[in-house]
Amino acid sequence: MKTTDTNALTREMATQTVRDDVILNAAYIDGAWVTIEASDTDFDSEHALYDPNSGEVIVTTRLCSEEHVESAANAAATAYASWSQTSVSERAHYLKAIADTMTEQFDTLVGLSVLNNGKPIEEAKIDVSDAIACYRYYAQLIIKQETWSEVETNETGIRLLKTYAPVGVCALIVPWNFPMVTTAWKLAPALAAGCTVVLKPSEVTLLPELMLGNILSAINLPKGVVNLLPGAAAVGAGMTSHPLIDKVSFTGSNAVGEKVMSQAAKGIKDISLELGGKSAIIVCADADIEYACDLIIGGIFTNAGQICSATSRLLVHQDIADALFKTLKTKIEALSIGDGFDTDTQMGPLVSEQQLNQVKKYFDIAMTENLECLTGGKVLARAGYFVTPTIYHNVPVTSQLWTEEVFGPVLVSKTFTEDLDAIHLANDSKFALAATIVSADETAALKMALQIQAGHIWINEQQIVLPQAGWGGFKQSGIGRELGNDGLSAYQKSKHVLLTH
Repeated sequence: MKTTDTNALTREMATQTVRDDVILNAAYIDGAWVTIEASDTDFDSEHALYDPNSGEVIVTTRLCSEEHVESAANAAATAYASWSQTSVSERAHYLKAIADTMTEQFDTLVGLSVLNNGKPIEEAKIDVSDAIACYRYYAQLIIKQETWSEVETNETGIRLLKTYAPVGVCALIVPWNFPMVTTAWKLAPALAAGCTVVLKPSEVTLLPELMLGNILSAINLPKGVVNLLPGAAAVGAGMTSHPLIDKVSFTGSNAVGEKVMSQAAKGIKDISLELGGKSAIIVCADADIEYACDLIIGGIFTNAGQICSATSRLLVHQDIADALFKTLKTKIEALSIGDGFDTDTQMGPLVSEQQLNQVKKYFDIAMTENLECLTGGKVLARAGYFVTPTIYHNVPVTSQLWTEEVFGPVLVSKTFTEDLDAIHLANDSKFALAATIVSADETAALKMALQIQAGHIWINEQQIVLPQAGWGGFKQSGIGRELGNDGLSAYQKSKHVLLTH
């Protein structure tokens, strides 16, 4: 599917792509699509993929079993011997080829993302662009990395050299909220480093993710370097505990992250975890109210709030609170909620019925806790998985909505009178992934940023994530970093060589 105008994308066009181009009932192993026979699966029925806008089934497919994990791990281990020794220019070539092919298929990938994930077209366009940029970034970064660097010592008659080696065979497990994007964050640096990969995309949003297998075939990536397993939790567990896997990189919930960490402990595997968040947005007394409201809305209602970094706790200075909440309520209630294929839509549906029930649970908790609902708090009476964008006011810090990650378009708020109080409230969380500061005083905002526990902080800006910026948090938001030089380092081990001068 190709169009000259991505605003002209339709559900019918995306559905036709599913019929024509997406390989279903198959896993991509050792450079080829391997059919998943009904007898090969651990399930009695086929797995349904849904359109979140209607709640209707788009298509059904079969999922992998642990037997496919064995085949994929062996293929990746076999390919590692040669791939790990390829030149950086060769690895960069393949990364650029992935980016180029994704660019050629831009409209196709956008359409599949909207169809299967439900996000508005403009958000899906940003996602595909970000994924492409990530592959290009690591193609450039690996070329710049020196093969050998000399380490200064205080000794005479010897030299100490440093180089980097790939960590090995990697299990990559990615979530459903940003198809293709989180995949690129993991896959691009892994390939750049010289690792081989077994990749499990979320079984919820397989349609855009499965296109990767076609892309890898089109660019003639060597067999076994990347293996793609459409599977459920059992497949992920098989990957994280497999003896041929050297590293596990997982993005998802804390509950599953703990299981992954436990499984990866067998064999002492290297591990990276990108987990939950309950990020704060602080609006200072000198902030521009209109602009602050736009940042608040972008931080919590983009992707219907299904973002680990969503700034879901709002802290507003008491001096501007009344004016800000009045403006914010008006703006929220004016948001256009609807079909992602409608170019007027500003917030689409939640991704699944399961996620709809998750958000509804917190609406019910809010009623039990007698929270003050400024606007929203409802499931929409229509087909699909839609809820209203919601804000609760004057929420106690003991509330479940204040402390727990909802992963939906639900904002809780409090006021403060001193900056130190806002910093304390922002840091009073088991999560520490991200934060936003809105202030007319950049110096004061930077001072606050030094005191806020978070891995990524925006000052007077929407949640732009650049491939050059390391991504990850503190506390229970995870272990390690993705993107930037840190993201490459996550897939490398340093090696030192000492020799005579």
